[in-house]
Amino acid sequence: MNEEEAVNNDKVIPMDDDEQSSPRGVLETAVSGTDSDCQSSLSSRGSSFNEKSPCTEGDTDSATDEDDGRAPLVAPAVRWRNLVCNLKSKSLKVFSKKSLMKKPNNNNNNEVAVDGGDWAVTKPSWRNFTFPQLSAATDGFSHDNLVGRGGHAEVYKGCLPDGQLVAVKKITKREKKDEDRVEDFLSELGIIAHINHPNAARLIGFSSDTDLHLVLQFAPHGSLATLLHNGEEKLEWAVRLKVAIGIAEGLQYLHRECHRRIIHRDITASNILLMEDYQPQISDFGLAKWLPEKWIHHIVFPIEGTFGYMAPEYFMHGIVHEKIDVFSFGVLLLELITGRRAVDSSQQSLVIWAKPLLEQSNVRELVDPRLDNKYDITELARAMSAASSCIHHMPHMRPDMGRVIQILKGEGLTTVPKQKTEGGRAVLLDSCDLDEYTCTTYLKDLNRHMELAME
Repeated sequence: MNEEEAVNNDKVIPMDDDEQSSPRGVLETAVSGTDSDCQSSLSSRGSSFNEKSPCTEGDTDSATDEDDGRAPLVAPAVRWRNLVCNLKSKSLKVFSKKSLMKKPNNNNNNEVAVDGGDWAVTKPSWRNFTFPQLSAATDGFSHDNLVGRGGHAEVYKGCLPDGQLVAVKKITKREKKDEDRVEDFLSELGIIAHINHPNAARLIGFSSDTDLHLVLQFAPHGSLATLLHNGEEKLEWAVRLKVAIGIAEGLQYLHRECHRRIIHRDITASNILLMEDYQPQISDFGLAKWLPEKWIHHIVFPIEGTFGYMAPEYFMHGIVHEKIDVFSFGVLLLELITGRRAVDSSQQSLVIWAKPLLEQSNVRELVDPRLDNKYDITELARAMSAASSCIHHMPHMRPDMGRVIQILKGEGLTTVPKQKTEGGRAVLLDSCDLDEYTCTTYLKDLNRHMELAME
């Protein structure tokens, strides 16, 4: 995406024709194994709508308290409102009293406290925009404000009357039925509306008036993919490490600290947005899944994601758990270290290329030459160690994101790699040698997966 990229629901194709990006798609292969959630949706098909929701009785014409004088609704708007209301009533899970009744959190920018005695009832402060408001903000969804387009979304730069810059994400998904589009919209909205972390995209509002839109915080530096692979600006090592740690902390929040476990499923360089101070934000929750606390994993079909970032257990069997995000983070960390894409123009996988160099600790061949050897060797070694462990083909051998943060920051104990001797020379013992599912088998599976995906 160009330097004014925002959140997308699919791989947002940058407007720059020269940019090459890893293709995102659906792998139509049979999934082995099922569970009860294949029959009942695991992901929250809704959101914590406030009383200004289009489904709210007595609020069919206004989006915010100060919005009056709106033109009468036309047929498309009525249709969208009805679809949202119908699906909301069928599939939205009503919040439990426990989740609604909480003590005030002064650090929560997405909620305002309402006096409830000993406890405070919080209600969301997101705005429910009208279509005319979003049209005015984007100059009629002008092509000049179009900052990204993909198969499932168009993203426009917008400016609200108060001067705030926003990213207006228009859900398209033209190949899907209207009901399915609304369900996907509610699912993404329901997930992102629950998130409150500096390293995750912040929801400002939404609209189901005439069409489906998400309104999010604007990222002035655009996406990591643009800056790393297409931007004229060279990202210094200190910025790259800051981005890596920020993403790791965001994932740790989604996996362990958010009140419901969220598996992102599409951690890619294009889905990392950079704010004014290069603070990274995880964006695009279109593929994200809720995962109940008592569930070890979940199995999905079809398998959707971005090629080059998907963990083997996910692209082979549709298994969804925290460790598939860990794997994707490992690929992303390799991008930061090497400056290479997850899948290059010749369809070569970064994981396949980098794995032997990581095992040999070959810094010279691995590190991005644009850094001009200007990096802290200790920090680089930590990043290489974290990347190597994250992209392990066996999920139980990958660390959780909390441990990854410790590695990147140099905290806690460092595991000493096992060694073996070849010709009197000590070399790292690849843990692949210890597992039935070998590294060679994994690489073959990855190559086959790439062949299927590109056919």
